[in-house]
Amino acid sequence: MNMNRELEYMFVQRARVWIPDAEEVWKSAELTKDFKNGDASLQLMLEDGTSIEHKLDPKTKNLPYLRNPDILVGENDLTALSYLHEPAVLHNLKVRFIDSKLIYTYCGIVLVAINPYETLGIYGTDIINAYSGQNMGDMDPHIFAVAEEAYKQMARDERNQSIIVSGESGAGKTVSAKYAMRYFATVSGSTSEANVEQKVLASNPIMEAIGNAKTTRNDNSSRFGKYIEIGFDTRYRIIGANMRTYLLEKSRVVFQADEERNYHIFYQLCASSHLPEFKTLKLSSANDFLYTRQGRSPVIHGVDDTKELSTTRNAFTLLGINESYQMGLFQVLAAILHLGNVEIKDKDSDSSLIPPNNRHLTAFCELVGVTYQDMSQWLCHRKLKTATETYIKTLPRLQATNARDALAKHIYAKLFNWIVEHVNKALITNIKQHSFIGVLDIYGFETFEINSFEQFCINYANEKLQQQFNMHVFKLEQEEYMKEQIPWTLIDFYDNQPCINLIEAKMGILDLLDEECKMPKGSDDSWAQKLYNTHLKTCSLFEKPRMSNRAFIIQHFADKVEYQCEGFLEKNKDTVNEDQINVLKASKFDLLVELFQDEEKTTSPTGQVPGTGGRTRLSIKPDKGRDKSSKEHKKTVGCQFRNSLQMLMDTLNATTPHYVRCIKPNDFKLAFSFDPKRAVQQLRACGVLETIRISAAGFPSRWTYQEFFSRYRVLMKQKDVLSDKKLTCRNVLEKLVQDQDKYQFGKTKIFFRAGQVAYLEKLRADKLRVACIRIQKTIRCWLARKKYLRKRSAAITIQRFTRGYQARCLAKFMRRTQAATIIQKYQRMCMERKRYRQKQAAALVMQTILRAYMARQKYQGLLREHNAVIIQKRVRGWLARCWYKRCLVSLVYLQCCFRRMKARRELKKLKIEARSVEHFKKLNKGMENKIMQLQRRIDEQTKDNRSINEKLVSLETSSTAERERMRGELSRLRGVEEDAKNKGNQVTSLLEQLEKLKKELSSTQKEKKTIEDWAQTYRDEMEKMVSELKDQNCSLKKEKDDLNRLIQEQSQQMTEKMARAIVEKTQQLETDLNEERSRYQNLLTEHLRLEEKYDDLKEAMVSSNVSKPGHRRTDSTHSSNESEYTYNSEYAELEEGSRAAEDVTRGMDTSLTLKLQKRLTELEQEKQSLRNELENREDQFQRARARDDVEFKKARGAELEYESLKRQELESENKKLKHDLAEIRRSLLGNAATGAGAPGSPAYKVVLEQLNASCEELEVRKEEVLILRSQLVSQKEALHHKDEKETMTEPSTYVEDVSKLKDAGELKQAYIGLKDTNRLLEHQLQTQRRSYDSEVESLRGELQNVKEENNRQQQLLAQNLQLPPEARIEASLQHEITRLTNENLELLAEDPTASREARVIILRRMVDLMEQLEKQDRTIRKLKKQLKVYSKRIGEMGAGQTEGQTSPGQMVDEPIHPVNIPRREKDFQGMLEYKKEDELKLVKNLILELKPRGVAVNLIPGLPAYILFMCLRHADYVNDDQKVRTLLTSTINSIKKILKKRGDDFETVSFWLSNTCRFLHCLKQYSGDEAFMKHNTQRQNEHTLSNFDLAEYRQVISDLAIQIYQQLIKCMENILQPMIVSGMLEHETIQGVSGVKPTGLRKRTSSIADEGTYTLDSILRQLSAFHSTMCQHGTDPELIKQVVKQQFYIIGAVTLNNLLLRKDMCSWSKGMQIRYNVSQLEEWLRDKGLMICGAKETLEPLIQAAQLLQVKKKTDEDAEAICSMCLALTTAQIVKVLNLYTPVNEFEERVSVAFIRTIQTRLRDRCESPQLLMDTKMIYPVTFPFNPSSLALETIQIPSSLNLSFLTRV
Repeated sequence: MNMNRELEYMFVQRARVWIPDAEEVWKSAELTKDFKNGDASLQLMLEDGTSIEHKLDPKTKNLPYLRNPDILVGENDLTALSYLHEPAVLHNLKVRFIDSKLIYTYCGIVLVAINPYETLGIYGTDIINAYSGQNMGDMDPHIFAVAEEAYKQMARDERNQSIIVSGESGAGKTVSAKYAMRYFATVSGSTSEANVEQKVLASNPIMEAIGNAKTTRNDNSSRFGKYIEIGFDTRYRIIGANMRTYLLEKSRVVFQADEERNYHIFYQLCASSHLPEFKTLKLSSANDFLYTRQGRSPVIHGVDDTKELSTTRNAFTLLGINESYQMGLFQVLAAILHLGNVEIKDKDSDSSLIPPNNRHLTAFCELVGVTYQDMSQWLCHRKLKTATETYIKTLPRLQATNARDALAKHIYAKLFNWIVEHVNKALITNIKQHSFIGVLDIYGFETFEINSFEQFCINYANEKLQQQFNMHVFKLEQEEYMKEQIPWTLIDFYDNQPCINLIEAKMGILDLLDEECKMPKGSDDSWAQKLYNTHLKTCSLFEKPRMSNRAFIIQHFADKVEYQCEGFLEKNKDTVNEDQINVLKASKFDLLVELFQDEEKTTSPTGQVPGTGGRTRLSIKPDKGRDKSSKEHKKTVGCQFRNSLQMLMDTLNATTPHYVRCIKPNDFKLAFSFDPKRAVQQLRACGVLETIRISAAGFPSRWTYQEFFSRYRVLMKQKDVLSDKKLTCRNVLEKLVQDQDKYQFGKTKIFFRAGQVAYLEKLRADKLRVACIRIQKTIRCWLARKKYLRKRSAAITIQRFTRGYQARCLAKFMRRTQAATIIQKYQRMCMERKRYRQKQAAALVMQTILRAYMARQKYQGLLREHNAVIIQKRVRGWLARCWYKRCLVSLVYLQCCFRRMKARRELKKLKIEARSVEHFKKLNKGMENKIMQLQRRIDEQTKDNRSINEKLVSLETSSTAERERMRGELSRLRGVEEDAKNKGNQVTSLLEQLEKLKKELSSTQKEKKTIEDWAQTYRDEMEKMVSELKDQNCSLKKEKDDLNRLIQEQSQQMTEKMARAIVEKTQQLETDLNEERSRYQNLLTEHLRLEEKYDDLKEAMVSSNVSKPGHRRTDSTHSSNESEYTYNSEYAELEEGSRAAEDVTRGMDTSLTLKLQKRLTELEQEKQSLRNELENREDQFQRARARDDVEFKKARGAELEYESLKRQELESENKKLKHDLAEIRRSLLGNAATGAGAPGSPAYKVVLEQLNASCEELEVRKEEVLILRSQLVSQKEALHHKDEKETMTEPSTYVEDVSKLKDAGELKQAYIGLKDTNRLLEHQLQTQRRSYDSEVESLRGELQNVKEENNRQQQLLAQNLQLPPEARIEASLQHEITRLTNENLELLAEDPTASREARVIILRRMVDLMEQLEKQDRTIRKLKKQLKVYSKRIGEMGAGQTEGQTSPGQMVDEPIHPVNIPRREKDFQGMLEYKKEDELKLVKNLILELKPRGVAVNLIPGLPAYILFMCLRHADYVNDDQKVRTLLTSTINSIKKILKKRGDDFETVSFWLSNTCRFLHCLKQYSGDEAFMKHNTQRQNEHTLSNFDLAEYRQVISDLAIQIYQQLIKCMENILQPMIVSGMLEHETIQGVSGVKPTGLRKRTSSIADEGTYTLDSILRQLSAFHSTMCQHGTDPELIKQVVKQQFYIIGAVTLNNLLLRKDMCSWSKGMQIRYNVSQLEEWLRDKGLMICGAKETLEPLIQAAQLLQVKKKTDEDAEAICSMCLALTTAQIVKVLNLYTPVNEFEERVSVAFIRTIQTRLRDRCESPQLLMDTKMIYPVTFPFNPSSLALETIQIPSSLNLSFLTRV
């Protein structure tokens, strides 16, 4: 009853079902009518709109399969589907493969892999890292997920694992197995330097070359089965591998079907036959050999066989197979090709022969080292043995040809076996294997038109594997039910044990086949009859074809297969001619002999030759542990295969299996093309549908109680919700589902039958649909009411505005009427007033004219009277002057005559007196007076010279000021000129308008004057004209404003463009710098890894304890980025373990060691080059910044240098003059003691006067010269710097101005204006220079004249002193007359017109000279008196000095009183002294044993760094280079040691990162470099290092800080990694938003926060803990910002990568959760003040991915919005998110394929990396900005808890 009700509820109108279809297997249809119980048919409508009637089976009445809800389509796990049946599985695979481009899907414990026939970028290292450590159900299906699950279970359960990969040829089995092995090799690594994981991967190209071939279904089909065991040690790292092979297809060596090839190795050799080393093989094209040309397809598209051979040879080399062995292998392979070309001809019907000198047989014999006669003999003959004799029998041509082919197959099988054996030897290891993971790559179920022995063995193996698979699935189901305590009921599943018994049991098919092979005359027909007689009636799985007596049919688990009996016996025997083998054993070719050395054990004793039909496969590797008896040696192929298969099953049963089923989507190798028929065949054959059937028979859908409650909470009422969720779910289910058999309540889960989840989903969707309708109804009501209210408000508003408009119109009319009245009143008043003013003006004009006429008349009369008086005055004055002049001339003449007479008398009297003695005495007395007068004149001339010089200085000062003023004016004019340029266009337009308006105004005024009387008539016209002008003016102004706005916009655009260009350039430079830093730091990381590897090797060498005498050496690769001192400090340690190291090193791979050494050298060189490049770039940046300062300092330095030079010159000259003066005075005093120069004597006076005059004159001249020199030099330098500055600044200013201009016209105008300005400035500058030069030359000339005049005066004085007294006056007068004459001549020469004035001046100067002589006489008397007084004083002073001198022997000892001198306390210099032997104790206590959580918490931040630096300062202070070196080396090595020991502790790494940076900052701060001393105090500058430059060590410590930073990031990443996915993606921060979807067997992690799961709060708390720890340790704020940025990058990258690999996370609700989580992270940044550190920008890809999940995705506009929004995401990421987008509810829609194609089309022009995932291992390059410390070193106290009492404060 309940069943019927449920069916009626599900099969209703619009329900969708699956119906069978011949082409598509299953076709979707929709019910157009409800189904009623008892109906015989269903009314359906197909997807194309066709209506059909589907009739039900009248017997079974089975309804068609129901379709799953859309939200379940495309699920990762097929068992998550509500309806588990074949069409649902097929449709889900098709949707994922075609629409979402997903090739992997889970089906319970099976991974279904569909071959895309296209290279996909989902196998990179980033994908491997993303899957590493993840749960299998948490990520999207992938081969890496299966490999990770196997690896994890091996480590967790301590149980061996197996991965079984099966499928048809061409389905991708080999590739899947290869990727699984690559995953293990990448994740686990190896324990030694032998690179085992690389060797495991290197075995693939070798096995593909010798065991793979092209078939019609696959270009690289594996023609053998293999099981590879990858061994692991106790730490689960790869230590080796072992390979087992099954059923090599030997028949392919001698026969290939059309469009197929032989094994790849043959074609690789033929393609490389041109190489010199292959000339001896005598190979040519593949078409020349029978064994390679039968398939007629020697080339594979896109494959280069030459390159493939190179890869194969490299793999051989890596596996230890040297060149000689490789050439031997190639020699055997070439011999097989030549053997195939040996032509055998008929001799007669029973015999055959080989023609003599057959070149191919000759080549074969030469290659394998046998004789031609023996080989040709036994190719055509064979031996027959009887009891007594041996006969040689000839072979017909057909049998001989078959024997030749059998030999070729046998040789190839032996070669294949030898290669596998040596590969296993290369992969084996001496380390004990702890566990292994096996990868089985084996053929799937095969059925062809003609099936023979090969297909029988393959299908037999698949039957065994299917049985093991069924049992494993059944076992897992049983364990799950028992775990959940659900009543166990036996599930009916297909057991294929009867089919296996039919094949392998006693009297089975294989047993009968072996028995028939032992019969002397056994045949295929007799064997077929035995089969019919034995099994036809007893076994239902065995059938006989109706039309054949030589075939049989077996009902396998996948399908019925008909086998042809022909050839079974021959293929089972697999014989070869013993005589041919004996010939090969006698070969001279060592490798061939090695291949056949155990031939006696493996060759069948029978001599029968196999037939040629079909393909032959035989076991190429028999069991190693088999018995050695002769009976066992004769085992058939079937028996061997059965034994090896049983061993394989035993191995698989002893391991935990993991299944990979490869599906071939089509037979034409088309990319992403899906053929439903072929897919269904393979799904049935590989057991996927059987898994689905087993799951569907029980309870396939399983929900936890919390997930069920969260999903179906909408179906519950409030009263149904209890505190116990388990009880709540039970009550609700009992109400919703009446049939108790449809579900079961487990311990932690609810189990549902197939279809129940769909039923519940329908109930949920109906409930949500009703709720949505109610919400829509309410919203629509609200919108309609809102619209009505808006219309009503609009109507009221319109009415209000209309009434207001009418009122305003009425008021306007009333105002206009009143205004018209007022205008009329004022107009009439104006007319009357104008008339009155005209009359008044006429009267005033008449009065003015009359009064002016009368005034002019009166003025003319007064003017005539005044002129007459003036004429009279002038005439009378002239008459008086004439009379006066005549009288004056007469009087002068009389005076002259009288004076002449008187002078003649006086002359006579003087002549008489001259002859007397008294006159001579007076003359001498007058001569002294004349000398004194002349000296006085010299002094006056000196003063005049000084005044002239002062004037000269003042003139220069004024000229300098004038030049500065002109410069200022010039700069102001430049500014004005720039303003004029900017407003040029405006001024031009305004001037044009103004000019136009002026013209119009003048014309208007003229017209007004001329037609003033008719103004009233033309007033209207004038008003019209004015209005037009106003309109024109307005339009012009508008155009002007538009132009101004356009100019501003263009200028703004240009400015923004330049700013963007500058920003882009800056960003590019920053990006380049960051890339260089990143490369450098990556090299440091690589170097650290090699260093750690070296340390591990060194420890291994020491621990090996193997000692042998021999040469002791050290490893050359030890020199890292540390200095040479680091190496020296560790030399002793290396010496101790060098002997053990040598022995272990000998055992290692020499080539690997050399490669490592070479790689390390290259890394060091690259690191050094990158470091130099980084330093160069930083130096260039610093030099560019300080260039202007340097130039300024240079200019200022030159000026200061000159000033100091001038000062030194003055000081030296002053000292010299003082010294000369002191010497003269001492000589005078000394002479005074003897009385030679007593005061008053003539000699004393002359010398003293001359000395004083010369000293004064010399000082004056020196000062003048120095002043002039300094001014000249300073002005020259100023002009020089000005020229340089102008030449430097003007081009840059010009460039800046030009960059602001808009078009070519403005550029041209700007260039012309700038050119004119430059010309004007140059002209002004040249004019100033010329004037300046002329002034300087004139001043120099005057100065030279003054000097010459002074010299002449001094010479004259000296000459006068030497003359007798009588001649001195005449000489002085003669000199004066000569000087005046010269001046007169010079003036006359310069200006003849001024000669008369010069004469008058000369006369006046003569008169002045006479007066000066009289004055000098008086002054000489006064000076004589003063001289006497000074001479007395000098004498007294000399006597006093003589008395005051005392000899040293006359000194008297005076008593000295004792004085108390207080001892000043010694200041602490900020240094710590320690003894050499205490260095290890210092490092141990301060670094190795210091724990951040203990003592270090209470210390000053960075205290260890300060203590180490203070110790370093003392070593520098005492100039002990060895102490400095050892201290720094020990510090670096100790920090590395503590990080290696406790590198996983975040606090330890953070603590030493902070201290290392502080130590680095101290080395910079106290280095003495001015760039680092800007912020130091005076006391800190005194503490700088004085003896050593530690720049190189600063770089080493900087590298160490980088390594610590990277270790800190790794430590944080290890802590955050488990939290990120759970907290950012899985946990529901906003409860109830994300709906839980049904899941399958691969359970994903629940989004409900259980105990122990991480949430977003966990991440935030951990980030806060990181931040507080770094702040507590005193980490630099800039470094904290970089750390936080890296943390947020890791969070964003890991979250985005998981989002891209998890289909269940790509939904709208999850996008909302992610955006909320990101906002919480941003809030954390805001609280910590870290918003500007760049961390937010690292989350931009994640934010855009979340937005992409939430935006609309339908139209082209949506595509455009997505393309413009998702700039931080790559195209691959955007497409991946769109493909993975999955609706959680039915109301959401999937993204259409067309929309995704539109997005790809729009984004195809993007230039970006095709990488899908973000690099979570990427670390931003770190920088350590200089952060000086304000802490004074002398104030630091060392706590006693550090145990550093041996340190002494200095």
